[in-house]
Amino acid sequence: MSNTGLKNADPPVIAVTSGEPAGVGPDICLALAAGNFPARIVVLGDRDLLAERAHLLKHGSTKLEIRHIPLRKSALAGRLDVANARYVLDLLDAALAGCQSGEFAAMVTAPVHKGIINDAGIPFTGHTEYLAEKTGTPRVVMMLAGAGLRVALATTHLPLKDVAAAITASELETTIRILHADLRGKFGFDHPRILVAGLNPHAGEGGHMGREEIEVITPVLEKLRAEGLNLIGPLPADTLFTKNVLAGSHAQLAMYHDQGLAVLKYAAFDEGINVTLGLPIIRTSVDHGTALDLAGSGKASPTSLFAAVEAAIDMVQRRTAV
Repeated sequence: MSNTGLKNADPPVIAVTSGEPAGVGPDICLALAAGNFPARIVVLGDRDLLAERAHLLKHGSTKLEIRHIPLRKSALAGRLDVANARYVLDLLDAALAGCQSGEFAAMVTAPVHKGIINDAGIPFTGHTEYLAEKTGTPRVVMMLAGAGLRVALATTHLPLKDVAAAITASELETTIRILHADLRGKFGFDHPRILVAGLNPHAGEGGHMGREEIEVITPVLEKLRAEGLNLIGPLPADTLFTKNVLAGSHAQLAMYHDQGLAVLKYAAFDEGINVTLGLPIIRTSVDHGTALDLAGSGKASPTSLFAAVEAAIDMVQRRTAV
């Protein structure tokens, strides 16, 4: 196996984790061999698994560069196994270590299955939280992008009953600062215009449908506007995502997971990507799950993975140019 990257390599070296071995991650990673990227793409995964999946999908020989990380147990397409939960995290740890050392310029992640990792006795709520903990980052922001939208979340994987209590002034302010900073640093918008959703229907209807807008959201927006941030809101979420309101905005901040991501995934499910903001590294991901029913069938689309790789490369190039 060839050496997979040197510090400050040119072109940049991008690590792609192949994700849950029973899902479509290996399938879509194999498709990267046909891509024409201005970077070296290194897929992290079990070499034999990828070879077996290539044979199943009739890919034939490929020029894919693989960093071999062994499975804990043989994997079959569509069949989850708790024995491989640690393998999935091995992939993330290797990619992260490479990003931190400078071996990799960025990491792109194929989907994992949160349930099977938790079934293995490993608390896991998602890539976003895992990478934040591993890098010692006190606060990160999850953002999905596609179809011209960039939807960030004030809260992520929480039960709906816990959302309101989690939206505090300090947490919301931190979220907006991270979003604003990365829209500038990673996306290149000098003065980003951010639309901010309210929490309640009709953004609280002047307090008649909830007071979070009055007591928490608006004071934070006013404070940050006084510092020069271009923030619009709080806006009713049911109209924020209409064409006229969206015009001229660079990002949209939703208060909870489904408030923003239902719209994003409707608009851009095939080509949408996930970006973790606030990390000391660049990390992008596909915007879909493991699709166990499609694994090994040849029907899984690699479009989102290609978009995630292209976005990571773009961020690397922008960082390098500064």
